[in-house]
Amino acid sequence: MNKFNSIFTLCGYENMIEDGGLRTKKDSRITSDFKPFFTIITVVKNSPKSVEKTIKSVLSQKIDNFEYIIIDGNSSDDTLEKIKEHNDNLNYWCCINDEGIYDAMNYGLKLAKGNIIGIINAGDVYSSNALSIVNDYFKKNEDLSFLFGTVERHYLENNTIVKTGFNRQRIKYNFDSQTCHSSGFFINSMTQKKIGLYDLRYKCSADYDLFYKLLTNDKFNGVSTKKDELIGVVESGGFSSKYGYWNHLIEETKIRINNKQSKLFILMIFINSIIKGCIKKLFKK
Repeated sequence: MNKFNSIFTLCGYENMIEDGGLRTKKDSRITSDFKPFFTIITVVKNSPKSVEKTIKSVLSQKIDNFEYIIIDGNSSDDTLEKIKEHNDNLNYWCCINDEGIYDAMNYGLKLAKGNIIGIINAGDVYSSNALSIVNDYFKKNEDLSFLFGTVERHYLENNTIVKTGFNRQRIKYNFDSQTCHSSGFFINSMTQKKIGLYDLRYKCSADYDLFYKLLTNDKFNGVSTKKDELIGVVESGGFSSKYGYWNHLIEETKIRINNKQSKLFILMIFINSIIKGCIKKLFKK
């Protein structure tokens, strides 16, 4: 497990280029003892329009007991300028040379001070009462480890699907077992620390590794929001869509092996996935 300790800023890191926000200004509202209920994290690179609408959706939430952290992966366009426009309303932002999206997320997790952590990707947006809904679930159940929120997910070719709920048993044979997207997912910070950081061995499926650890361990108590309790809207495309079918299948197989699932069962899943992939290709033709 990738255990980690909390940090206040990335000042002193050799790969850190620039940072800002309330933490760097020594704002009286933000001290090392500051403890918000939520930490919301966005990681971004070269997406000025996308990050702008995401920032606005977070900052316009109806509740204010959250901190907002943005990790920029050394963008070469005006993404950082868009972030700086909101400097006085961001708890912390930084521009850093990271090793990819999950490395950037790990920096965000180390910086998080909230009880509940949510990650929303650049381009995705929260509904206006998203954090209010999530807040109610965690306040009513102090033992809650994680929550999957209903999201409206947009796909290429103008397809839209409302994704809601999760199935603990399904992930044992199929990774499509939950809303499966960071923008609708919230985790208790203590649970996150028990599991650890995202595993950088996985370039496109480290979030599935996290979900696998959560859903196959009954000690972690999870719920989902009701179907009509929309948490956010997920933009089409995105990071994972850049990787092909085989890359996903190979990584998901490695995740199962490294999490000590039965190798015979893994082989059956692998063969079944190939068969399903071939059938889909035939129907597309």
